[in-house]
Amino acid sequence: MSHAAPRAEAALPPAFRQWFRARGWTPRAHQLDLLGAAAAGRSVLLIAPTGAGKTLAGFLPTLVELSAARGGKPARRIAPPKPAPVPPSPAGKEGGKEGGKAGAGGEEGAAPVPFARWQAERPPSPLHTLYISPLKALAVDIARNLEAPVAEMGLPIRVETRTGDTPASRRQRQRRDPPDILLTTPEQIALLLASKDADHLFSGLKRVVLDELHALVTSKRGDLLALTLARLRAIAPGLQCVGLSATVAEPDDLRRYLVPQGAGAPLADLVVAAGGAAPDVSMLESRARMPWASHTAHHALAEIYELIGANTLSLVFVNTRWQAEFLFQELWRINDASYPIALHHGSLAVEQRRKVEAAMAAGRLKAVVATSSLDLGIDWGDVDLVINVGAPKGASRLMQRIGRANHRLDEPSRAVLIPANRFEVLECRAALEAVKAGAQDTPPERAGALDVLAQHILGMACATPFDAEALYGEVTSAAPYRALPRADFDAAVAFVATGGYALKAYERYAKIRRTKEGLWRVANPMIAQAYRLNVGTIVEAAMLKVRLVSARGASKSGVAGKVRFGGRMLGEVEEYFVETMVPGDTFVFAGEILRYEALVEDEVYVSRSTAKEPRVPAYAGGKFPLSTFLAAGVRSLLSAPERWASLPAQVREWLELQRARSRLPGRDDLLVETFEQSGRHYLVTYPFEGRLAHQTLGMLLTRRLERARLKPMGFVANDYALAVWGAGDMGLAVRQGRLSLADLFDQDMLGDDLEAWLAESALMKRTFRHCAVIAGLIERRFPGKEKTARQVTVSTDLIYDVLRRHESDHLLLRAARADAATGLLDVKRLGGMLARVRGRIVHQPLPHVSPLSVPVLLEIGRESVAGEANEALLAEVEEELVRQAMG
Repeated sequence: MSHAAPRAEAALPPAFRQWFRARGWTPRAHQLDLLGAAAAGRSVLLIAPTGAGKTLAGFLPTLVELSAARGGKPARRIAPPKPAPVPPSPAGKEGGKEGGKAGAGGEEGAAPVPFARWQAERPPSPLHTLYISPLKALAVDIARNLEAPVAEMGLPIRVETRTGDTPASRRQRQRRDPPDILLTTPEQIALLLASKDADHLFSGLKRVVLDELHALVTSKRGDLLALTLARLRAIAPGLQCVGLSATVAEPDDLRRYLVPQGAGAPLADLVVAAGGAAPDVSMLESRARMPWASHTAHHALAEIYELIGANTLSLVFVNTRWQAEFLFQELWRINDASYPIALHHGSLAVEQRRKVEAAMAAGRLKAVVATSSLDLGIDWGDVDLVINVGAPKGASRLMQRIGRANHRLDEPSRAVLIPANRFEVLECRAALEAVKAGAQDTPPERAGALDVLAQHILGMACATPFDAEALYGEVTSAAPYRALPRADFDAAVAFVATGGYALKAYERYAKIRRTKEGLWRVANPMIAQAYRLNVGTIVEAAMLKVRLVSARGASKSGVAGKVRFGGRMLGEVEEYFVETMVPGDTFVFAGEILRYEALVEDEVYVSRSTAKEPRVPAYAGGKFPLSTFLAAGVRSLLSAPERWASLPAQVREWLELQRARSRLPGRDDLLVETFEQSGRHYLVTYPFEGRLAHQTLGMLLTRRLERARLKPMGFVANDYALAVWGAGDMGLAVRQGRLSLADLFDQDMLGDDLEAWLAESALMKRTFRHCAVIAGLIERRFPGKEKTARQVTVSTDLIYDVLRRHESDHLLLRAARADAATGLLDVKRLGGMLARVRGRIVHQPLPHVSPLSVPVLLEIGRESVAGEANEALLAEVEEELVRQAMG
């Protein structure tokens, strides 16, 4: 398990033992285990529940080592000369602009020295430990917590953060005079490694601490991080990696990620902390009528408000920014007690997010409505209740959120689940059972993406010319790329060098060139600048800044076209949302009702409004997929009526009604209902495999129904069911033998049918667009300008069409197909479902809609606009469908 030192408190230096005693603490076994692993030069994965002190465990070896090495004396530093010794160098989106005037750095009052002398005399970089977090807010919070023991023990250690919110002058100074411990994000490390002084900056690096590791490794962000870790190991041999996580389904995947891979490569050590008190989690059984289909939990609004009033500080989690804005607005509407309630999500201005975080830490708030922006390990101390509005979508995600309440190992975290509709009640019940069993459902290990590899290759060329053979060995030492064929690596290098066979005639796609010595270098400095502006793997929809101004001033600006007025920046909304509005429209944002006044360049001018029915901004990528584990739990619950006693009475009645009017889906079979409704013929099925898999299934089923001459007209999907409607009677065709359900749902639909659909689908163009931006084929940002989403779309769509015709095996087309299969289409999961139900498809013809089909039918034609009027309209439609379902 671990090469740990003796678990005696004596393993700590006297100052540390005294600090623990002064706080009334005793060092925990896993904290001492990490000290032992560090002494043995071992990398280690620590799995520990919330409140177990895992962050302190990760930093403890660093604090002890630095304290001993310094002997109580600060490290020698030589201030860089003024002005800054390097030319301006733009950084990426995470980093902002690194160029410009640098801070003095070093010791206060240090006399300027000539640059050449400073270069010659500067000591080795003091950077000892990197802490890498998936969230900027988490890095800032950890820095605040780490500064306490450093200050209280008087340790000669400098701790700093570096995120996209860090001022450019400080980022510049950090490269010249780095701290002992730097807390940062994956994008910032990629930026630093692409600089020419990367070897000096990281040459003395001893340790990398990866917090919330499970959240980093399951995406392209994790691929980029794995590649940067490989480069860090090349610069600093013997580098130790420490992974910290509270929720892990397959520990070996993460242990492999922490150490270099190769033939017979060992795993990192594993330390598992003793569990704490079991969480206290319940599901609200609302007094109000539970809707059959809704995503707002509007029916439980008064009860959510009561829970907030009964506790000191509540974190109210939702799954999307849309839901956060809506729920926050509704809570303020009924806030007769004037509770201090705040809003937190990633699109808000950084100043507003930091203000909310500071108010939480100071205990000045009663509740915060938040998205995943506060999911991870931030220690707010006084949070005594987590309220999860909507279904959790995953057992591990739920455990992560529950852990935000009561950061004390020996006391239970408290949480209440608020399902928004009847299907979500089933999902919440399955999640409660998973929490009780301690089950985890983090995604499985992924293979490294080729577009991320291309980005990394360009970044390495920006730093220093590289040898392809050496870089291939380095890349394949990273866990996600350990099985990368040499041919794929060479194709990635060729892509960065030429753009590929079909594009090599165009000079602008030649990013790297070969030197006489056979090394690859960046083609010119402008390419390096563009790389730093575009580094990262998060491709977001185009965002526009929202600025609060007076209505009169904004109107003038709208006419003038170029006049800019001052006003507070509220955050950002997606471009396509603004394109749907005209001046005078109102919407909810940053907790206020705003009137749209004008759009000037990249800023939306808004003024305050008192409108009663504002719209709510819609954001892309909103919903989490339903985990496979919870989907199986819902199917199991549905098929076992003897377990329904734990469900609310109105949900039990709904299921009993389904059993009487139709039949219940089995655990391993596939129920297919057919009926006529309002002149249309419907086919409804219940795979319980999540919205993405269901949408793919709907696309493929409609193609097959078209060939069967049943005239499909459309489909709609939610996380639980899929409904297809058309002019042809599908139920009659099944009964007459003209349509075979076994053939309709055969796995071979994932072959030619899928390829044919992808060839004509806009989805593949969008997927290719993201890959092209990540790989650097198309730069979204360039020094002095930024392309609009429309410009990026036109550019990538043209290239996509050219490559499909002339180079169908192009690196980016392969990357896009892989992304579509694993992400947007969820092909693997769909294939597993089709295999599971083979020979187990049950057809139930009906004279009318079934109770279980009502929720998915209510999704048809639904707009992403919320408010009392919309809720009332939905209720009217629901009432009519329910009346028919009940006969």
